[in-house]
Amino acid sequence: MFTDSHCHLSMPDLVAQLPAIRTAMAAARVDRALCICTTLEEFADVHALATGYDNFWSTVGVHPDNEDVQEPTLDDLLQRAALPRVVAIGETGLDYYRLGERTVADMEWQRERFRTHIRAARQTAKPLVIHTRSASDDTLAILREEGEDGSAGAAGGVFHCFTETDMVARAALDLGFYISFSGILTFKTAQDIRDVAALVPMDRILIETDSPYLAPVPFRGKTNNPSYVPYVAQQIAQIKNIPVEEVAHATSANFDRLFSGVLA
Repeated sequence: MFTDSHCHLSMPDLVAQLPAIRTAMAAARVDRALCICTTLEEFADVHALATGYDNFWSTVGVHPDNEDVQEPTLDDLLQRAALPRVVAIGETGLDYYRLGERTVADMEWQRERFRTHIRAARQTAKPLVIHTRSASDDTLAILREEGEDGSAGAAGGVFHCFTETDMVARAALDLGFYISFSGILTFKTAQDIRDVAALVPMDRILIETDSPYLAPVPFRGKTNNPSYVPYVAQQIAQIKNIPVEEVAHATSANFDRLFSGVLA
């Protein structure tokens, strides 16, 4: 019924509890989950989840925040993307939130890493999983520069854990991307994000946990896991004034559509 489109089950605080998490997922009618890779070093563990369970899939990518890790080459991404049950490129994008004493100009390494991921996505015809924080203008500009404009041949993808403005959401939709909402949508302070969710069409919405982070209300502050993704769906149902079953059906269908041709 429900699909968690973004979780980090390879992290130690979740992988140790995996049997219990899978039992909780079944009880909550969470049928599937996409396990996200954030470094090349962890890829084997993420991929093992996808090959070990028939309702998990994996991505390959290096998160923009990760420094002092193996820098991905185009060939690194292409080789791993060709493996069974790897359905997307990412998590990738730009994050200027923790610049510290650095300037945006100093983050050219992030922008080059992002371009490498986009080129891998286009060569493999697999969608991008986009992370953007305090960097939406550059994120959108680089996508356009690399040909991700919604036209034929574009890889497309999803802006995950969306926390940007309605203008950014509209721009992402115009480029052919999906928008994914996390447990943040349930926070009292997130009315601006709920306003964005109200304007995104149901045929372009995904839901996620981003576990182990960002547990939704009523579990805020606790370790998140995919069994909590129905709480995100319930919030969208309230925003859209539709049954939660309709949200479950639409977001799972959107997941299928985004990854059509690569789910196996």
